[in-house]
Amino acid sequence: MKSIFKVSILISLCLAVVACGYSEEEYQAKVNEANKLAEDLAAATQAYEEMQQKLDKMGVENKKMSDRLAALGQNVQALLGQKSELASDLEATKAREARLRAEQEAQKKRMAQYRKVIEQFKELVNSGKLKIRIVDGQMVVQMASSILFETGKAKLSEEGEAALTDLAAILASIPDRKFQVAGHTDNVPISSKKFPSNWELSSARAVNVVKFLQENGVDPRNVSAAGYAEFRPSESNDTKEGQAANRRIEITLLPNLNELPDLSDLEKDLNK
Repeated sequence: MKSIFKVSILISLCLAVVACGYSEEEYQAKVNEANKLAEDLAAATQAYEEMQQKLDKMGVENKKMSDRLAALGQNVQALLGQKSELASDLEATKAREARLRAEQEAQKKRMAQYRKVIEQFKELVNSGKLKIRIVDGQMVVQMASSILFETGKAKLSEEGEAALTDLAAILASIPDRKFQVAGHTDNVPISSKKFPSNWELSSARAVNVVKFLQENGVDPRNVSAAGYAEFRPSESNDTKEGQAANRRIEITLLPNLNELPDLSDLEKDLNK
C-alpha cells in the first residue's frame, strides 16, 4: 500500500515535470523530495500505530486499575464495618469488665460480712445451740427443734427462748439483710386437732420463731416464715438420728437484690 502510494506520487511528479518542461536535475530533485515525503509518511504511520498500541495497552491497564480500585473500595467499606463492630464489641467488653469488677468487689464485701456473722455465731455454735451450714450458696443457721419446742408442739420452750434471744441480738445487728425462718419435721405423720399434718406444725413453729425474733429487735420487714413439713430433709429418715436432725428450724440469710444474677440480657430474648 505504501509502495503504491509512493509510485503514484513519483508518476504524478514525472508528469508534472514533463508537462512543465523541467530539466533532468529539477526532475531528480522532485523525485528525491517525493521519496523523502514517502519515508516521512511511513515513519509517521508506524509511530501512529505504535502509539495506538500503547493507548490500547493503557486502556487495558486502566480497566484493571479501575477494577482493583472498586474492589479496594468494597474492602474499605467492609473494613469500616468491621471496625465499627469491633468498637461496639470493645465497649461491651469494657462494660462487662466493669460490671464484673463491681460484682467482685461486692462479693468481697459480702464474704467479709459473712465471716463477721460467723464470728458472732461462734459462741452459740460452740455451745451446741445451733449449726452454720452453706446450702445452695446461702448461709443457713440451723437449730434443733428439741432445743426450741416440746414434741408435737409449736410453743417455744424456755430453753428455746433463751437461745433465740441470743440469736435475735445477732440478727438485728446485721444491716440490710433479710431472713427466712423455715420449719422442718421428720417423716412421722402428726394428726391432732391443732395440727392436722406436719405442714401446720412446721408452719406454726416458723411463725412463732418469727414473732419472737420481732419482739427481740429484728425488723419484721426483714423476716419471713415458711413451713416445709417433712419434704426437705437434711438427712435420711431411716434412722432415729436422721429423724432428729430433720426436726429443725432453719434461718436463711437471703441474698439482696443486688446480689442476684443480672438478668437484663434475658429481656432481649423475651422481646424477640
